[in-house]
Parts: sequence; C-alpha cells; structure tokens
Amino acid sequence: MNIRETREAWEVQYLSPYAALSRDTKGRDVPEPLCDIRPEYQRDRDRILHCKAFRRLKHKTQVFLAPEGDHYRTRLTHTLEVSQIARTIARSLLLNEDLTEAIALGHDLGHTPFGHSGERILNELCPSGFAHYIQSVRVVEVLEKDGKGLNLTREVRDGILNHRTSGHPSTLEGCVVRLSDKIAYINHDIDDAIRAKIFQEEEIPALYTDVLGHSVRERLNTMIHDIIEQSMGQPQILMSPGMEEAMQGLRSWLFEHVYKNDIPKAEEGRAQQLIVSLYKYYMDHVIELPEEYLMMMVQKGEAKERVVCDYIAGMSDSYAIDKFENLFVPKAWKA
Repeated sequence: MNIRETREAWEVQYLSPYAALSRDTKGRDVPEPLCDIRPEYQRDRDRILHCKAFRRLKHKTQVFLAPEGDHYRTRLTHTLEVSQIARTIARSLLLNEDLTEAIALGHDLGHTPFGHSGERILNELCPSGFAHYIQSVRVVEVLEKDGKGLNLTREVRDGILNHRTSGHPSTLEGCVVRLSDKIAYINHDIDDAIRAKIFQEEEIPALYTDVLGHSVRERLNTMIHDIIEQSMGQPQILMSPGMEEAMQGLRSWLFEHVYKNDIPKAEEGRAQQLIVSLYKYYMDHVIELPEEYLMMMVQKGEAKERVVCDYIAGMSDSYAIDKFENLFVPKAWKA
C-alpha cells in the first residue's frame, strides 16, 4: 500500500457510514492518475489553496467597504473562519475533513469586488445574470489556470455550488459547509459591526442572545455544539428547532441593522458605479482584456458579455479602483 491507499483504508475503518469516502468519489471531468500520497479530496483542497482566485480574496470586501482598520473581515478571513468551523463539525461527526475543507475554501472564489453590492450590479449588467456561487464553480471549472480550470472532483464542485441558503448539497460535508458559512458570517459580522460602533452587544435582542449566547464566543460555541449533538449518527446535518429559529431570527435582524445600515452601505453607490463604468468600457474596448480572456472568446466561443463579467468579477477591490483611476481619472502632466 502507498500512503494514499493507507489513508483511504483508514477512512473506511474510522469515518462515519454517512461520510463521503475519498476512494468512492464520482471523479473528475478529465480523468487523472491518482496521487501516491494524497487522496482525491485533499488534492482538491490543495489546488484551491494554491490558485490565484483564492489569493485575491484577501483584497475583497466582506461587508464593510474600504474600512479604516486592519481588523475588519475580508472575503479571505471569512473563508478561513468558515473552514475552521466546518472542520470542527466534520471531525466531530467523523465526516471527511478533506472534502469539507476543500468545499469551504472554494465556496466564495467567485465573489466580486465590493461584496454583495458588486454581485448585485453585475447581475443587472450581465445578460445571463450573475450569482457568486455559480461564478465560484465557473472559476474552478473554466477560469483558473489560463482557462484550463482546476479539474476538481464532482463532490467539491457540488458543495461549492450549493453552499447558498437555498442549496441542497449531495454530501453531508457540503451540508456542514452550508451551515458553517451562516454561522461564520452571522457572528463575525456582529463582531465587525460592534467594532464599527453600529450597535453594542447589549442592543442585540434578548430573544436571540438568550438562546444563542451573549458574545461571539458563546454563540459560536453554542451553535457548533448544537449541530454536533443533533447530527451525531444521523444521515443529515441538523440544528435543534429552537436553535435554528434563533439563528434565522438573528440573521434577519442583521440584515436590517447591519447590511442595510448607512455605515457599511455609505460607499456602495460609488462602488457600483465604478463597476458599471468598467463594464461599459471593456464592452467597448474588449481587445484590452488580458489574453486569456480573449482566448476564451476565440477558442471556446464565450460571449463577450460573459467574459467581461468574468474579468471584473475576478478583480480585487484595490485592482478595480486602480483600473478605474487609470481609465477615467485625469493624470497630472508637466510641460
């Protein structure tokens, strides 16, 4: 036995009967020789971790656009927090931790610059629409590695596609990530909102905090424990009814008091206008797109609108601002 085969045998012996075993993957669209060291889902995790789209997440907005301070979450730190929560749950339930981590690390690769405000405006601009969870799959299937994609397993791509609230992942590992995403952003967005002085912990309705906890630490601990206790030995990932109701209630409260608040939304209009300007410019000057995007139109027949949308969606906040300044802001000159 090589190292991979030894690990696969360990999974068969020790993981839950409901876990997705690495040896039983539905495979990749393009078959590849197996690695002698890493099982298939670990290979996917590594490919995501090393891809360019993952690195760009560090300069993409989570909620607060252009905040002054080093401690507000970015799309990258959100992704890492989701991964940590999901791995804790998966390990406790004896699920496949490699698959869980791969889905978690890849779930937001398709997010736009400027958070959900960027996503909304691209959805309006692109004739075929835009949704970050679909774009995340497009990143790993089409856009990475100069159009070759990462050739990930079907289970990882399914988990990425279905991490949204209305999604239905085909594996329990995907279900863990779907819940972990909500747990992460509910709690870290509260933490960031308190840091931004939007509200104080004491202002969160007791209807929710009496159930979930009175601090970020307490709420994380409570929700993670509840999922583990409710899901242990079950063929599905569950929360107790009271816990789920409180979590959804707190999420709705956040939408009203944080996501629609004037402070995080203060620059949203300008950010969206920036994206509109870039979209219109590249639609009129498509030849200025990087070569790999031009090749997608020439070799794969991709629509111009789709490719321009791909290019802008892949930008970090800072890169989008730099592009806008280079294209539209007058430069100083000397006689």
